[in-house]
Amino acid sequence: MQAIRFEIQAVCPETGARAGLLHTAHGTVETPVFMPVGTQGTVKGLTPRHLLEELDAKIILANTYHLFLRPGHDLIERMGGLHGFMQWPRAILTDSGGFQVWSLSQLRKVREDGVLFRSHLNGDAHLFTPESVVDVQLALGSDILMMLDECTPYPASHAEAKASMELTLRWARRGWQHYRRRMEEQPRPQALFPIVQGSMYADLRRQCAEELVALGADGYAIGGLSVGEPRALSLEMVEATAPLLPADRPRYVMGVGLPEELPEYVARGIDMMDCVMPTRNARNGCLFTSEGRVIIKQAQYRDDPRPLDPACRCYTCRTFSRAYLRHLFQAGEILFSTLATLHNLTYYLDIARRMREAILLGTFPAYLSAVRSSGQASGPDRAAGDSGVSSPRTASTRDPRH
Repeated sequence: MQAIRFEIQAVCPETGARAGLLHTAHGTVETPVFMPVGTQGTVKGLTPRHLLEELDAKIILANTYHLFLRPGHDLIERMGGLHGFMQWPRAILTDSGGFQVWSLSQLRKVREDGVLFRSHLNGDAHLFTPESVVDVQLALGSDILMMLDECTPYPASHAEAKASMELTLRWARRGWQHYRRRMEEQPRPQALFPIVQGSMYADLRRQCAEELVALGADGYAIGGLSVGEPRALSLEMVEATAPLLPADRPRYVMGVGLPEELPEYVARGIDMMDCVMPTRNARNGCLFTSEGRVIIKQAQYRDDPRPLDPACRCYTCRTFSRAYLRHLFQAGEILFSTLATLHNLTYYLDIARRMREAILLGTFPAYLSAVRSSGQASGPDRAAGDSGVSSPRTASTRDPRH
């Protein structure tokens, strides 16, 4: 049984950017795609109806670490898997949980057999192995599973990065063998993606990619980015890695990023991306618009009757004023998080749609040039010095609860 199928529709001859269709058991995903993060089986602030009817999101991401700890993968499996449990009819990708365990710092110990860690909820000890995280994700029923890997901190010496990368390779081989055994016992349409590591060393990234490709997986991820390194290094590692991954399989860069970064990764042959930035920054009052970032707490918006972004099609921008949004934020109203998250995710998903359209029309180089010349996809930053925006280097790496 083929778990997923990737169909390439167009490739930019100048940059290598790809537009494709990712066929899963729960629908087809148009790529390039930005995946909203639903860590604990929910995209914070939104209902599945928002995601379906307002955002038309084709795939969302959930996290194995959190769902393993609470409410538990066995319970979720009994409830019909994640799709039945959260009433989400479209595709789901689950992270292995390795990144969250890595971020626990003092609460975990990396061993050859896996990662021993203590829950941030109650201190209970648990062991994640390459085999166990496959079993947990199979129980969750996600369409795309991620392999257990070790995320190398930045900075790291070449020797440290090499040892970490080699551990990731050994885990990947074990996890893949276990996954194949499980598929032989009970075939199901769930794909497993290995994760390329190697820190900021191109030679290690190349070695890791070449050895993982030998597994013949349905898709591949590039991990270990957005951990404190300069943006240029992130792009350099993707540029060194992506061409080594199979051209007929989806390529996923994990945990990126700012709006203006998304086209840069796509220009390097990436098909899938995710990050907590649009949702987390929304709840903190930082809104991405075509005119720049709006920090809604600022006094200038107290009596501003304009929509948040006149160029945006979302319910928030069609319906409410900046003054009302500021009032909700200042009052601590739950509705603010819903309206702000709806807007920020619309903004991100629209970037993905514009990139896809440009690739299909053959105008992606012009689109990329326009983004680069403007400095950021969201326009000039009108709130420098009080942006309220959290960097993807910290927003997606430091707190295991998100």
